[in-house]
Amino acid sequence: MQRKAVRRGSRILPGIAVLTALAAGALGLTGCTGGSSGGGTTDSKAGGNPAVPAQPGKYRSLPAPCKAGVDSKKLKAMLPAGDSLTPEQRDQLYAGVADASYDGDRHVGCRWTAQSPEETRLLSVGFERVVSYDRATASDDDKARQVYVRLLTDAHLPFPGPAPSASPNPATPATPATPNPSAPNPAAPDPAAPSASATPPAGAPTPAASPSAPVELGSRVLEGLGSDAFIEDKLSPAGATAAQARTVRIVFRTSNVIVKVEYSVQPALPGTVPPSAETQDKARQLAQALVERFNE
Repeated sequence: MQRKAVRRGSRILPGIAVLTALAAGALGLTGCTGGSSGGGTTDSKAGGNPAVPAQPGKYRSLPAPCKAGVDSKKLKAMLPAGDSLTPEQRDQLYAGVADASYDGDRHVGCRWTAQSPEETRLLSVGFERVVSYDRATASDDDKARQVYVRLLTDAHLPFPGPAPSASPNPATPATPATPNPSAPNPAAPDPAAPSASATPPAGAPTPAASPSAPVELGSRVLEGLGSDAFIEDKLSPAGATAAQARTVRIVFRTSNVIVKVEYSVQPALPGTVPPSAETQDKARQLAQALVERFNE
């Protein structure tokens, strides 16, 4: 009886050993799976998150350039119509002519022309929406800023930055110049020169005061107009038969859109020069209206 019990026990023990081995294998497999998952998480953290592309620019489309911010009041001030025009011709003048464009969401423009016996005036407005095709490295605004800087460079204007200090160095005072005894004294009056207080002879015409020269504002970087802006002021060369034309061009950037305004005034007869301040002021008023239109 004891031998049978031993034999039966010896038969049971191998079965228990097999179950124990299977359980241990299952625990080992679970441990490997957990370790592999932990390793994958560590690798993901070590590699970092992929670069998030920049958001698209503020503007996804462009307004109609012949109507955007160009109201009839501003047009009449910039482009006075001749008295000989009929009402239909006036309406056609102020309606403008749209530029040909193959992509109205990227490039659009409009032009106006006003002619009279006294002068010819031209006005053009253009919009360019800049798009970055790789926003992982540059946003639409970044690309538009690059376009603006290129236009600024082409206009031969410096990029705005801190102005250098013009104050002299107090540590190095200027050395006074040594007087030269043989040099003439600029303060001493010239006996051969007429006295400033001398009375002109009777009957001599009194010289008239010379008129002040018109103010030339010139080309420069502008502030307070969009994100970045500059203005160009060019006067054509004077000629014996050709009148001088003044062309004012304003370029500004608002987010991912580049806006160009060009205003030209050419008198019919030579000798008349269009004033710089007045021409620039009208162009700036139109540019400011366009900024407000894009900010709506």
